[in-house]
Amino acid sequence: MNDKSSGARLPLLAFIGPGLMLAATGVGAGDLAGGAFAGMNLGVAVLWAIVLGALFKYIITEGLARWQLATETTLLEGAVLRLGPAIRWGFLCYLLLWSFVVGTALIGACGVATHALFPIFNEASTAKIVFGILHSLLGLALVWIGSFRFLERTMAALVAIMIVIVLATGVSVGTDWGAVLRGLTIPQIPDHPEGVAWTLALMGGVGGTLTVLCYGYWIREKHRSGPKDLSLCRWDIGISYFLMALFGIAMVVLSDGLQLSGKGATLVVDLADRVGEKTHPSVEILFLAGAWAAVFSSLLGVWQAIPYLFADFWHLQSNKKSLSPDQFEPYQVDTRGKAYRGYLIALALVPLLGLGYDFQIVQKVYSVFGALVMPMVALTLLLLNGRAAWVGQSLRNRWWTSLMLIIILGFFAWVGLPKLLATFGVGQ
Repeated sequence: MNDKSSGARLPLLAFIGPGLMLAATGVGAGDLAGGAFAGMNLGVAVLWAIVLGALFKYIITEGLARWQLATETTLLEGAVLRLGPAIRWGFLCYLLLWSFVVGTALIGACGVATHALFPIFNEASTAKIVFGILHSLLGLALVWIGSFRFLERTMAALVAIMIVIVLATGVSVGTDWGAVLRGLTIPQIPDHPEGVAWTLALMGGVGGTLTVLCYGYWIREKHRSGPKDLSLCRWDIGISYFLMALFGIAMVVLSDGLQLSGKGATLVVDLADRVGEKTHPSVEILFLAGAWAAVFSSLLGVWQAIPYLFADFWHLQSNKKSLSPDQFEPYQVDTRGKAYRGYLIALALVPLLGLGYDFQIVQKVYSVFGALVMPMVALTLLLLNGRAAWVGQSLRNRWWTSLMLIIILGFFAWVGLPKLLATFGVGQ
């Protein structure tokens, strides 16, 4: 179904559907906990970091869309065709590791969030496993039987739930709105032993990691192609990161000045308790429902989106003898095909093996793998979109775009490398 026919009945969703899916997939347990930690430790003075982080991700996603609209190839296809076929094997290794770590983290987060809403198990660890498995299988079933249009609508509804509830909760608890305005407009880092670290984490945590690449497949599903659709994509992406920034701001505002004992996803549960104490128990339940919508929409989005990447890899591998820009034929991923569905099954089942690991360890490794995506994508966009011969003079990187990509590359390398070294105990 093309945009024109669907747009006649769903004009708003037809225009911003891929952006809403990006928002649904990009906001998960890490964003909830990261915003809460930053609010606890630094307060609203660092809200500017959320805005800057959203701008960084916007530039990355806009560059990805610009490449695809100029060449009709996804960023993965373009990297393999233009920078060398060996890239596909490095990408596959990263994709497999990322899928296991992120899949385990999302399944566990769904289990924890559901247990907070329905504490029917005596042991939280048991609830995490049982509810997590159920959510993974539910996500598998929805993606397996659902059409793209159905999944687009479902994730749009979950985005609406999580954004509206979290924003309403943030307003209900009351805060110093003058301080919020200053935090948004005046860059500063409070005097705190980990002030720089938390600010950088907050900046880097806005809006997804590897799932950013999936925006290209979603706009293919909407039949967007050619430079004429670039303006539409820019609006779509802009709305997406605006919503994600609002969500992050609300989480920091909610946590401002609180002293909470929980960590990771349990931190969000403790935050909900404090929200209930300051307002009304019904608000606590609403906040937990918003938190559940955030983590389940992220799981559903990953289950729907990541198999595109493997199917794209499989197509490239199957046609490796014709991997030249002149011979390669762009194609639409078959979501009923063996490559897509096989990876979907693996993504829903294999990470279940990781549920026995400590939730905090999984979340830590998850953050490391996420921090490594953006510098790789920024470098790829610098190389691909910098050549007028490949994308055309009108769509090539302007000097300010190249400068921003270099800044993004340096920033995420600065954040990601220390995380990687710390995770494996290097330098400790």
